[in-house]
This record gives sequence, C-alpha cells and structure tokens, in this order.
Amino acid sequence: MSAAAIDAQSLPAPRVTVNPWLIAIVVALASFMEVLDTTIANVALPYIAGGMGVSEDEASWVVTTYLVSNAIILTASSFLARMLGRKTFFLICLGIFTVSSVLCGFAPNLNALLLFRILQGLGGGGMVPVAQSILADAFPPAKRGQAFAVFGIAVVVAPVVGPTLGGWLSDNLSWHWCFLINAPVGAFAIALIAAVLQEPAKAKGTQPQDNTFDFIGFALVATFLGALEVMLDRGLEDDWFASPFIITSAAICTIAFVLMIPWEMSRRNPMIDLRMVATRQFGACFLVMLATGAILLATTQFLPQLVQQDFGYTATWAGLVLSPGGVVTMLMMFVVGRLAAKVQPKYLIIVGALVIAASMYSMTNVYGDLGFWFMARSRMLIGIGLPLIFIPIMTASYDGIPAGKTDQASALINAARNTGGSIGVSLVSNVLTHRQQFHQSRLVEQVTPSSPQYQDTLHQVTDFFVAQGNALAQAHQQAIQWIGQQVQIQASFLSYMDAFWVLMLIALSAIPLALTLRKVKLGGPAPAAH
Repeated sequence: MSAAAIDAQSLPAPRVTVNPWLIAIVVALASFMEVLDTTIANVALPYIAGGMGVSEDEASWVVTTYLVSNAIILTASSFLARMLGRKTFFLICLGIFTVSSVLCGFAPNLNALLLFRILQGLGGGGMVPVAQSILADAFPPAKRGQAFAVFGIAVVVAPVVGPTLGGWLSDNLSWHWCFLINAPVGAFAIALIAAVLQEPAKAKGTQPQDNTFDFIGFALVATFLGALEVMLDRGLEDDWFASPFIITSAAICTIAFVLMIPWEMSRRNPMIDLRMVATRQFGACFLVMLATGAILLATTQFLPQLVQQDFGYTATWAGLVLSPGGVVTMLMMFVVGRLAAKVQPKYLIIVGALVIAASMYSMTNVYGDLGFWFMARSRMLIGIGLPLIFIPIMTASYDGIPAGKTDQASALINAARNTGGSIGVSLVSNVLTHRQQFHQSRLVEQVTPSSPQYQDTLHQVTDFFVAQGNALAQAHQQAIQWIGQQVQIQASFLSYMDAFWVLMLIALSAIPLALTLRKVKLGGPAPAAH
C-alpha cells in the first residue's frame, strides 16, 4: 500500500531507551562531517593541483564529483532507509564515508581521488536526510525545534568551518589531511551510533509498506539532479552554452526532467513524491530551503574570496572572517530552538529573511577602506538570520507529513538545500564575472590620457614611486600599472555590490513564500506515532 495511506496510529514507534538528546548529538556529529566536506576541499584545490601535477580546472572536479554523487544518493535514501532500516543504513553510509575519506587522503593520482570522492559523496549523501528523520521520530513536535537546532549547527556551521579548517590544514600540514581528519571522527561516530541508536519498533497492526524500488524513477531523478549539478558547477569555467559539454548536460537534464514528471506522478511508490512538493506547505518550505542553501553556500564561498582578492587577506584571515558568524549561529540555534516551540514558523522565517537581507544590503556599500570587523559583522548578521529560517523550515516541512514519509521529506529538503547552494554559487559566479567586465569597460572609458584628472593622478603617483627610489622612467611605468590595477579593483568592488544585491533579493523572496505557510501546532503532547 502507499505510505501516504498508512494511518499515523499504526506507524512504527521508536524504542527510546536512551536520552534522545544523545541521539541528536551523535547524528549531528556525523552530519557535521558530511556537510563539512562540501566546502573543506575548495581552498585545497591549488594544493591538490600542484601535488598531482594537474591544472586547477581539472582539480575542481574533486568538488563537482562529490556534489553530483551526493545529489544522486539523496533520491534513493528514503527507499534504502526503509529497506535496510535507518540504523543499518546510517551505519553503512557513515562507514562508506569514513573509509572513502581515508582512501581520498592516500589517493595516488587524480583519477583515483575522483573515484574515492564519488564513493564519499554516495556515503555522505544518505546520512543527512536519515539524520533528520531520526530526529523527527525521536522527538515530539514540542521538542523538535530544539532537536533541529542541534542538527542545524552541523548543517549551517560546517560550511563556514570548512574553508577555514581546509586552509589551515593545507597550509600547515598537507591537503591530504582535509580528508584524513574524517577517519578518527568517523570511527568515533560509528561506535556511538552502534551503541545508542535503535531501529523503530513496529506498532501492532502495521501493514507492510510497498518496498518496490522505482528503478526508472531513480534513474530519471538521478540523471536530472546529476546533470543539473554538473551544468551549474562547470558552466562558468566552460563558457556555458558555448561549450558542447554544457549543451549536452543541459539537454540530458531537460529530457530527464520532462520524463520524470509523468512517470513519478503515475507511480504508487515513487522515488520522488511530486505531490508532496506540490502541496502548499511542503512546496513553500522546499522553495525557501532552495533560497537558504543559495545564501548559505554563496556567502560562505564569496566573502572569503572578496577579502583575499581585494583586501589582501591571507587564507587564514579570510577564514576567520567567517568564524564570528559561526559562533553566533551556534548560539542562535538554541535560542531559535526554544522560539520554535512558541512562535509560528512563518513569522520566524520573515524575521530571518529581513535580517539576512539587511546584512546583504550593508555589503552593497563595500569599498577598499573597510576593516575586518565590518566583514565579520556582516557574517554575524547572517549567523542571526539563517537559524531563524532553517529551524522553522525544518519544523514546518514535517507538519502534516505521515511518519512513513519523513525519510522522503528529509531527502527532498536536503536536495533543495544542496541544489539551492549550487544555484546560488553558480548565479553569483556569473554575476561577478559579467558585471566586473561591464564595470571595467565603463571605468576604462573614463580613464583617458588626455583628461586633466588622469594626468594629475599619473603625476602624483609617479612622484610617489620616484620618492621610493625608482628612476623616473620606471616610476612612470609603475604609475600607469597602478592606475590600471585600481580600475580592476574598483570594477571588482562594483561587481560584488551587484552580487550582494542579488543575494538580498533572494533573501527577500522567502517572505511571500513564508506568508503562504499554514499555522502548525506548537507544543502539546506528541502524537501516538511518536
């Protein structure tokens, strides 16, 4: 029978013989590791390229392959968790992730590293949605907000920690440790999960679910998501639709999507429940999570890039710009966890969206004399806003979802976060590239040798370089180069302003979506299914 038709009273009830908060901490630890690996390798790419004798463009597939395999396994995680049991599936995923992390650290060449990253993505992709399902069933609705706060620390803080940790390990040890660091943490997590986590006990009268695997649906969904991830991640580097590879990826993505809709809508046990996505409550949560993922990963990637390129920060200091925001996020997770039990999700989401929009608006005034704490404060504002969106979305998305479908709901929400992150990074990359070219061409039009302002600036800068001990001819050439560099820097600042405007609009788009959410039951006793 369809999982949607199972009566809530007859659904499996977890046998809670240990403190559920211990379960929350353990699954959050495993999830932290997995999400960390979506960003930890980004800053290590130059080291990987140098160590393996390949170009940075080739090395960037280390990130792409992980994201693609991660997206693909998300679609099957719901079925595999039902078939194998959540605990068994979670341990298998964690074991694959840990072992493949060690193999990545000892990979002899790029081909081997890419293969092991695919395995790592397959293992990691199944952990996060199952972790959410475990929390949703281990805690009653009145406590879910606080439970998701613990989980949220892993999902929101890990991408912030990733670049800082990856940069430090690569600078002071080697890039191999970006992967090897997972080994002791993974072994510890496996031991704890094996000890504290239990499979849900089936309640009396429970009828067996239809465990028929939708192979065609899985192939279509996996092809769609995989091709979309490849297209978004490689589009800018390959010049988008000027590249036959990107055209082919887009065609495959489109065909798979078109075929997926009628197939999944006609299945009794679909790989992706499109009817769930089409509902007002879950659909709005899905779209808001897309926006949240876009803002989280885009700011995590491009704020350090801004301060390194245009402010001269080292990799360590660029990572430290994100650190205060990570601390604020951790504190806010627990605050919002308590608020979620008292305030309707829609209102928290609106406040969070406004706070993030305010942070992005402040960054539209970026210029060369800004200090460290201006950047850090901007990230701290994001650290306040993200939990106000993330936890209410997790709470609201499960409202009205039968317990038998929490695994699929988790997979869809995490697919939204990952896909949104890829869309956000791709969108901001394109804005930066094209708008920098636009602004540079406009600025160059104003830098004409015949203008008095240009000649005055050239004279002053030449005098400065002469005062530094350079010959007049050399100082004149250095002055011309300096003016050219200033044009590039100003064009870069203007392009980042445009990018932050785009992110501000993405944050504001969550407000009308939040207003469509219905009220959820706050507090009260847990239903019988839990």
